Amino acid sequence: MQLARVGRTAGALWRCTHPGPTVVVTVLALVLGVAAGLDAGRLALLGAAVIAGQLSVGWSNDAIDGARDRAVGRRDKPIARGEITAKAVWMAAGIAVGIAAALSALLGPVFLASHGLALASAWAYNLGLKNTALSVAPFVLSFGLFPSLATLALPAPAFAAPWATLAGATLGIAVHFSNVLPDLEDDARTGVRGLPHRLGARASAVCAFVAVEVGAVVVLLGPAATGDPVRPAAIVGIVLVSAVAAIGVVRALRRPDRAVFRLVMLAALLLVAQLAVTGVSVS
Repeated sequence: MQLARVGRTAGALWRCTHPGPTVVVTVLALVLGVAAGLDAGRLALLGAAVIAGQLSVGWSNDAIDGARDRAVGRRDKPIARGEITAKAVWMAAGIAVGIAAALSALLGPVFLASHGLALASAWAYNLGLKNTALSVAPFVLSFGLFPSLATLALPAPAFAAPWATLAGATLGIAVHFSNVLPDLEDDARTGVRGLPHRLGARASAVCAFVAVEVGAVVVLLGPAATGDPVRPAAIVGIVLVSAVAAIGVVRALRRPDRAVFRLVMLAALLLVAQLAVTGVSVS
């Protein structure tokens, strides 16, 4: 009986982490770490630090939004369903961010400061910026810093090239606008008024597709600024991103439904793949 209770609690905690984004971000960090040339030990530390940080972000988000999720009847949220308390999720978030800081410190002070800033930005969004016209700012900052986490984890740390930072920032914009699309109506009922809510579903979807397209162009042309050749995979990437974005914009202008959300996420994943195969160079 006790073991079953522990299993249910662990399952509820895991579902509070926003598992999809947590896994995707961690895998991307590992892929960029490999591209940056990290050895096995530093790569493992990078992955562990990033997933701990992502767990803290997901848990803090669900703990803060527990009452709001309950009010709108979110049956996919463990706190709203009564499977776990907000207090327990808060405790998990605090432990996770402490672990993330400890692991980050092992990769050096610059990595610690940069990862800490990215996490502070994400927590600031959860704690209130999501209700303002500046709701996109934490995504620009956190995702803009993200490519540098791979290069800052090197024995000789350095920030990623500016083009990689810009590509990360555009991905952050797309992620923000796409993440809120399915929840605009529920958010409106509970008083959430971030930038996408002020622009509306149609304009938000178009902004997301434009951001992904800009990111794809940056990943295609950016390496040339540092003397690297344009890779065939980057050309394939921008063709695929452009095709999905064009279809998505037409669909969004006609009817901004859940299919548009899926198209935005597909375009964003293609941009992530394009960035991953291109790799990141230091500034």
